[in-house]
Amino acid sequence: MASSISNQSNNGYTYGSLTRSQSPRTLLSTVMVGIAFLCGILSLLPLIAVLSYVLIQGFSSLRPSLFTELPPPPLVQGGGFGNAIVGTLLMVGIGALISVPIGVLAAIYLTEFSSGKLSRWIRFATNVLSGVPSIIAGVFAYGIVVATTGGYSAVAGGFALSILMLPIIIRTTDESLQLVSQDLRQAAVGIGCTKFQTVASVVLPTALPAIVTGTTLAIARASGETAPLLFTALFSQYWTNSPFVPTASLAVLVFNFAISPFKNWQSLAWAASLILVLMVLVTSIIARLATNRKTY
Repeated sequence: MASSISNQSNNGYTYGSLTRSQSPRTLLSTVMVGIAFLCGILSLLPLIAVLSYVLIQGFSSLRPSLFTELPPPPLVQGGGFGNAIVGTLLMVGIGALISVPIGVLAAIYLTEFSSGKLSRWIRFATNVLSGVPSIIAGVFAYGIVVATTGGYSAVAGGFALSILMLPIIIRTTDESLQLVSQDLRQAAVGIGCTKFQTVASVVLPTALPAIVTGTTLAIARASGETAPLLFTALFSQYWTNSPFVPTASLAVLVFNFAISPFKNWQSLAWAASLILVLMVLVTSIIARLATNRKTY
Protein backbone atom coordinates (compact mmCIF):
# COMPACT_ATOMS: atom_id res chain seq x y z
CA MET A 1 0.00 0.00 0.00
CA ALA A 2 1.21 3.51 -0.85
CA SER A 3 -0.39 4.94 2.25
CA SER A 4 -1.82 3.83 5.58
CA ILE A 5 -4.83 5.18 7.52
CA SER A 6 -5.08 5.05 11.32
CA ASN A 7 -8.32 5.85 13.13
CA GLN A 8 -8.46 7.33 16.63
CA SER A 9 -11.36 8.20 18.89
CA ASN A 10 -11.71 11.51 20.67
CA ASN A 11 -14.85 12.27 22.68
CA GLY A 12 -16.82 9.76 20.68
CA TYR A 13 -15.75 11.07 17.27
CA THR A 14 -13.52 9.16 14.86
CA TYR A 15 -10.97 10.77 12.68
CA GLY A 16 -8.22 9.47 10.39
CA SER A 17 -4.64 10.44 9.62
CA LEU A 18 -3.10 9.71 6.23
CA THR A 19 0.63 8.94 6.12
CA ARG A 20 2.55 8.17 2.93
CA SER A 21 4.73 5.10 3.00
CA GLN A 22 7.95 4.86 1.00
CA SER A 23 6.93 1.94 -1.18
CA PRO A 24 8.84 1.11 -4.40
CA ARG A 25 5.92 2.34 -6.48
CA THR A 26 5.95 5.72 -4.74
CA LEU A 27 9.70 6.07 -5.17
CA LEU A 28 9.45 5.16 -8.87
CA SER A 29 6.70 7.73 -9.37
CA THR A 30 8.79 10.44 -7.69
CA VAL A 31 11.85 9.59 -9.77
CA MET A 32 9.88 9.61 -13.04
CA VAL A 33 8.31 12.97 -12.20
CA GLY A 34 11.77 14.37 -11.56
CA ILE A 35 13.09 12.96 -14.85
CA ALA A 36 10.13 14.40 -16.76
CA PHE A 37 10.70 17.81 -15.16
CA LEU A 38 14.41 17.67 -16.04
CA CYS A 39 13.62 16.73 -19.65
CA GLY A 40 11.19 19.65 -19.84
CA ILE A 41 13.91 22.04 -18.70
CA LEU A 42 16.42 20.55 -21.13
CA SER A 43 13.97 20.95 -24.02
CA LEU A 44 13.76 24.67 -23.28
CA LEU A 45 17.52 25.22 -23.19
CA PRO A 46 18.07 25.26 -27.00
CA LEU A 47 15.21 27.74 -27.47
CA ILE A 48 16.49 29.96 -24.66
CA ALA A 49 20.06 29.78 -25.98
CA VAL A 50 19.06 30.66 -29.56
CA LEU A 51 16.76 33.50 -28.53
CA SER A 52 19.31 34.91 -26.08
CA TYR A 53 22.10 34.91 -28.66
CA VAL A 54 19.89 36.50 -31.31
CA LEU A 55 18.69 39.15 -28.85
CA ILE A 56 22.21 40.00 -27.71
CA GLN A 57 23.65 40.18 -31.21
CA GLY A 58 20.58 41.78 -32.77
CA PHE A 59 19.93 44.54 -30.24
CA SER A 60 23.51 45.73 -30.52
CA SER A 61 22.92 46.33 -34.23
CA LEU A 62 19.47 47.91 -34.07
CA ARG A 63 18.99 51.51 -35.22
CA PRO A 64 16.12 53.40 -36.88
CA SER A 65 17.83 53.56 -40.27
CA LEU A 66 17.54 49.78 -40.62
CA PHE A 67 13.86 50.14 -41.49
CA THR A 68 14.20 52.94 -44.03
CA GLU A 69 17.49 52.44 -45.89
CA LEU A 70 18.86 49.96 -48.42
CA PRO A 71 21.65 47.44 -47.75
CA PRO A 72 25.06 49.13 -47.95
CA PRO A 73 28.06 48.02 -50.02
CA PRO A 74 30.70 45.89 -48.28
CA LEU A 75 32.80 47.65 -45.62
CA VAL A 76 30.50 50.70 -45.64
CA GLN A 77 28.86 51.49 -42.32
CA GLY A 78 25.17 52.37 -42.03
CA GLY A 79 22.39 51.24 -44.29
CA GLY A 80 19.49 48.96 -43.52
CA PHE A 81 17.12 46.39 -44.95
CA GLY A 82 13.86 48.24 -45.46
CA ASN A 83 13.47 46.67 -48.89
CA ALA A 84 13.75 43.18 -47.36
CA ILE A 85 11.01 43.93 -44.83
CA VAL A 86 8.70 45.20 -47.57
CA GLY A 87 9.56 42.20 -49.77
CA THR A 88 8.88 39.73 -46.96
CA LEU A 89 5.48 41.28 -46.22
CA LEU A 90 4.66 41.35 -49.93
CA MET A 91 5.49 37.69 -50.58
CA VAL A 92 3.85 36.43 -47.39
CA GLY A 93 0.78 38.48 -48.32
CA ILE A 94 0.69 36.95 -51.82
CA GLY A 95 1.07 33.50 -50.30
CA ALA A 96 -1.78 34.15 -47.86
CA LEU A 97 -4.04 35.46 -50.62
CA ILE A 98 -3.51 32.23 -52.54
CA SER A 99 -3.53 29.67 -49.73
CA VAL A 100 -6.13 30.98 -47.26
CA PRO A 101 -9.21 30.90 -49.56
CA ILE A 102 -8.19 27.57 -51.11
CA GLY A 103 -7.33 26.02 -47.75
CA VAL A 104 -10.49 27.15 -45.96
CA LEU A 105 -12.78 26.12 -48.83
CA ALA A 106 -11.03 22.76 -49.14
CA ALA A 107 -11.49 22.14 -45.41
CA ILE A 108 -15.17 23.10 -45.66
CA TYR A 109 -15.60 20.59 -48.47
CA LEU A 110 -13.84 17.87 -46.48
CA THR A 111 -15.92 18.43 -43.36
CA GLU A 112 -19.33 19.36 -44.70
CA PHE A 113 -19.76 17.97 -48.20
CA SER A 114 -17.33 15.13 -48.99
CA SER A 115 -17.96 11.44 -48.62
CA GLY A 116 -15.73 8.80 -47.05
CA LYS A 117 -13.11 7.59 -49.51
CA LEU A 118 -12.46 10.89 -51.30
CA SER A 119 -12.05 12.83 -48.06
CA ARG A 120 -9.61 10.24 -46.73
CA TRP A 121 -7.44 10.54 -49.87
CA ILE A 122 -7.49 14.35 -49.70
CA ARG A 123 -6.48 14.30 -46.03
CA PHE A 124 -3.71 11.82 -46.83
CA ALA A 125 -2.42 14.04 -49.63
CA THR A 126 -2.51 17.04 -47.29
CA ASN A 127 -0.44 15.18 -44.70
CA VAL A 128 2.08 14.20 -47.36
CA LEU A 129 2.29 17.79 -48.61
CA SER A 130 2.92 19.08 -45.09
CA GLY A 131 5.99 16.84 -44.87
CA VAL A 132 7.50 17.88 -48.21
CA PRO A 133 10.82 19.75 -47.72
CA SER A 134 10.55 23.45 -48.41
CA ILE A 135 13.28 23.31 -51.05
CA ILE A 136 11.11 20.93 -53.10
CA ALA A 137 8.33 23.51 -53.02
CA GLY A 138 10.85 26.06 -54.28
CA VAL A 139 11.95 23.84 -57.15
CA PHE A 140 8.32 23.19 -58.09
CA ALA A 141 7.50 26.92 -58.03
CA TYR A 142 10.60 27.58 -60.13
CA GLY A 143 9.41 25.15 -62.79
CA ILE A 144 5.83 26.42 -62.76
CA VAL A 145 6.29 30.19 -62.44
CA VAL A 146 9.90 31.27 -62.95
CA ALA A 147 10.61 29.02 -65.94
CA THR A 148 7.35 29.98 -67.66
CA THR A 149 7.52 33.72 -66.99
CA GLY A 150 11.24 33.97 -67.62
CA GLY A 151 12.24 35.77 -64.44
CA TYR A 152 12.41 35.73 -60.65
CA SER A 153 9.67 37.67 -58.91
CA ALA A 154 7.72 38.24 -55.71
CA VAL A 155 4.77 36.46 -57.30
CA ALA A 156 6.86 33.32 -57.73
CA GLY A 157 8.05 33.63 -54.14
CA GLY A 158 4.50 34.06 -52.88
CA PHE A 159 3.40 31.03 -54.90
CA ALA A 160 6.14 28.91 -53.31
CA LEU A 161 5.18 30.10 -49.82
CA SER A 162 1.51 29.35 -50.49
CA ILE A 163 2.43 25.70 -51.14
CA LEU A 164 3.98 25.53 -47.67
CA MET A 165 1.09 27.35 -46.02
CA LEU A 166 -1.70 25.38 -47.69
CA PRO A 167 -1.48 22.06 -45.76
CA ILE A 168 -1.28 23.85 -42.41
CA ILE A 169 -4.40 25.86 -43.16
CA ILE A 170 -6.31 22.85 -44.47
CA ARG A 171 -5.46 20.67 -41.48
CA THR A 172 -6.18 23.25 -38.80
CA THR A 173 -9.40 24.39 -40.46
CA ASP A 174 -10.55 20.81 -41.01
CA GLU A 175 -9.95 19.91 -37.37
CA SER A 176 -11.62 23.07 -36.08
CA LEU A 177 -14.72 22.47 -38.21
CA GLN A 178 -14.96 18.90 -36.96
CA LEU A 179 -14.98 20.19 -33.38
CA VAL A 180 -18.11 22.24 -33.98
CA SER A 181 -20.99 20.47 -32.28
CA GLN A 182 -23.46 18.62 -34.48
CA ASP A 183 -26.25 20.06 -32.33
CA LEU A 184 -25.55 23.50 -33.81
CA ARG A 185 -25.85 22.14 -37.33
CA GLN A 186 -29.05 20.29 -36.51
CA ALA A 187 -30.53 23.35 -34.84
CA ALA A 188 -29.78 25.47 -37.91
CA VAL A 189 -31.36 22.90 -40.20
CA GLY A 190 -34.33 22.67 -37.85
CA ILE A 191 -35.18 26.35 -38.27
CA GLY A 192 -35.04 26.05 -42.05
CA CYS A 193 -31.45 26.97 -42.94
CA THR A 194 -29.93 25.54 -46.07
CA LYS A 195 -26.57 23.77 -46.03
CA PHE A 196 -24.84 26.91 -47.27
CA GLN A 197 -26.52 29.07 -44.65
CA THR A 198 -25.62 26.61 -41.90
CA VAL A 199 -21.95 26.60 -42.87
CA ALA A 200 -21.70 30.36 -43.45
CA SER A 201 -23.76 31.54 -40.48
CA VAL A 202 -23.19 28.88 -37.82
CA VAL A 203 -20.22 26.60 -38.44
CA LEU A 204 -17.65 29.10 -39.72
CA PRO A 205 -18.23 31.78 -37.04
CA THR A 206 -17.93 29.11 -34.34
CA ALA A 207 -14.66 27.76 -35.74
CA LEU A 208 -13.21 31.15 -36.72
CA PRO A 209 -10.77 31.49 -33.78
CA ALA A 210 -9.13 28.17 -34.62
CA ILE A 211 -9.04 29.09 -38.32
CA VAL A 212 -7.30 32.37 -37.49
CA THR A 213 -4.85 30.43 -35.34
CA GLY A 214 -3.98 28.06 -38.17
CA THR A 215 -3.59 30.94 -40.61
CA THR A 216 -1.24 32.88 -38.35
CA LEU A 217 0.85 29.78 -37.69
CA ALA A 218 1.11 29.18 -41.44
CA ILE A 219 2.18 32.80 -41.95
CA ALA A 220 4.78 32.46 -39.19
CA ARG A 221 6.26 29.42 -40.89
CA ALA A 222 6.27 31.00 -44.35
CA SER A 223 7.91 34.23 -43.18
CA GLY A 224 11.04 32.37 -42.08
CA GLU A 225 11.53 30.18 -45.16
CA THR A 226 14.68 30.72 -47.20
CA ALA A 227 15.13 27.84 -49.63
CA PRO A 228 11.94 28.42 -51.69
CA LEU A 229 12.77 32.10 -52.11
CA LEU A 230 16.27 31.35 -53.38
CA PHE A 231 14.66 29.55 -56.33
CA THR A 232 11.82 32.01 -56.94
CA ALA A 233 12.33 35.57 -55.69
CA LEU A 234 16.14 35.53 -55.51
CA PHE A 235 17.28 38.85 -53.98
CA SER A 236 17.61 42.52 -54.76
CA GLN A 237 19.55 45.41 -53.30
CA TYR A 238 16.86 47.89 -54.31
CA TRP A 239 13.31 48.79 -53.39
CA THR A 240 10.58 46.67 -54.94
CA ASN A 241 8.53 48.62 -57.46
CA SER A 242 6.75 45.65 -59.01
CA PRO A 243 5.74 42.14 -57.88
CA PHE A 244 7.20 40.76 -61.12
CA VAL A 245 10.87 41.54 -60.45
CA PRO A 246 13.47 39.94 -58.14
CA THR A 247 12.57 40.87 -54.56
CA ALA A 248 14.52 40.98 -51.32
CA SER A 249 13.38 39.15 -48.19
CA LEU A 250 14.62 39.00 -44.63
CA ALA A 251 15.34 35.27 -44.70
CA VAL A 252 17.47 35.46 -47.86
CA LEU A 253 19.21 38.59 -46.57
CA VAL A 254 20.18 36.74 -43.39
CA PHE A 255 21.47 33.82 -45.48
CA ASN A 256 23.51 36.01 -47.82
CA PHE A 257 24.93 38.42 -45.26
CA ALA A 258 25.64 35.90 -42.48
CA ILE A 259 28.05 33.90 -44.66
CA SER A 260 29.81 37.00 -46.01
CA PRO A 261 33.24 37.99 -44.66
CA PHE A 262 32.23 41.64 -44.16
CA LYS A 263 31.50 42.80 -40.61
CA ASN A 264 28.87 45.35 -41.59
CA TRP A 265 26.88 42.74 -43.49
CA GLN A 266 27.15 40.29 -40.61
CA SER A 267 25.82 42.97 -38.27
CA LEU A 268 22.84 43.53 -40.58
CA ALA A 269 22.23 39.77 -40.65
CA TRP A 270 21.93 39.66 -36.86
CA ALA A 271 19.57 42.63 -36.83
CA ALA A 272 17.45 41.07 -39.57
CA SER A 273 17.37 37.80 -37.60
CA LEU A 274 16.00 39.67 -34.60
CA ILE A 275 13.33 41.39 -36.68
CA LEU A 276 12.35 38.06 -38.21
CA VAL A 277 12.06 36.46 -34.76
CA LEU A 278 9.93 39.37 -33.56
CA MET A 279 7.64 39.00 -36.57
CA VAL A 280 7.15 35.31 -35.79
CA LEU A 281 6.55 36.21 -32.14
CA VAL A 282 3.86 38.73 -33.06
CA THR A 283 2.03 36.21 -35.24
CA SER A 284 2.23 33.63 -32.45
CA ILE A 285 0.74 36.13 -29.98
CA ILE A 286 -2.08 36.83 -32.42
CA ALA A 287 -2.69 33.08 -32.64
CA ARG A 288 -2.88 32.78 -28.86
CA LEU A 289 -5.24 35.72 -28.58
CA ALA A 290 -7.47 34.21 -31.25
CA THR A 291 -7.45 30.89 -29.40
CA ASN A 292 -8.54 32.54 -26.16
CA ARG A 293 -11.66 33.87 -27.85
CA LYS A 294 -14.16 31.07 -28.16
CA THR A 295 -16.48 32.81 -30.64
CA TYR A 296 -16.68 36.10 -32.51
